[in-house]
Amino acid sequence: MAIQEALRGRVVLEGSLEGVRRIAALDAAHKKGGPLVAVAVLYDLEKGPLFVGRALLPEEELFPYIPGFLSFREAPAYLEALSALPEAPEALLVDGQGIAHPRSLGIASHLGVNLDLPSVGVAKSLLYGKPEGFLAQEAGSAVRLLSPEGRPLGYVYRSRMGARPLYVSPGHRVGLLEALTFVKGLPTRYRLPEPLRLAHLEASQARVEAWSTGSLGL
Repeated sequence: MAIQEALRGRVVLEGSLEGVRRIAALDAAHKKGGPLVAVAVLYDLEKGPLFVGRALLPEEELFPYIPGFLSFREAPAYLEALSALPEAPEALLVDGQGIAHPRSLGIASHLGVNLDLPSVGVAKSLLYGKPEGFLAQEAGSAVRLLSPEGRPLGYVYRSRMGARPLYVSPGHRVGLLEALTFVKGLPTRYRLPEPLRLAHLEASQARVEAWSTGSLGL
């Protein structure tokens, strides 16, 4: 908690991702009794997926699962997966929270500050805060996500008609509205933006492989 309190002072909530072309989409998968698998999909917004970096962290080395402290569990594996990419991304798209976090330092913010990269969190469930109002069913609808004190944390966003909402919050070096604008501009065939959907599929497949063989087959 002290680390999070210290690092949140380094989070920059300004900046645009306009012109960014190559991002790393990050997702992880874990099954009790097996290793945690982290995946970084290097995705070119003009060409599509280019490369997949994977990392495996044995369960005995994992930080315990405690809500609000996910970065201490998953970030070490993400850093290893990112190091496996042939080039550094221009920005990070993370399956998790940015500043929509009790101490304003979700995993997207923690990684962004650590690597000094623009980052955006796209979470599938709500961790902290509440929607400012009703979210319409139409694709592209968004309402602000507010802290208990009324401070803007990001947006509740519906990517597809009738789909369950996503929770978009800036991680580091990007503004609140700019983070939403960036996510809205990503190719999206299903609920998740395509780069994150691919990362999720890769992580799920890698988890199955690691569970059955004890390795990633690399």
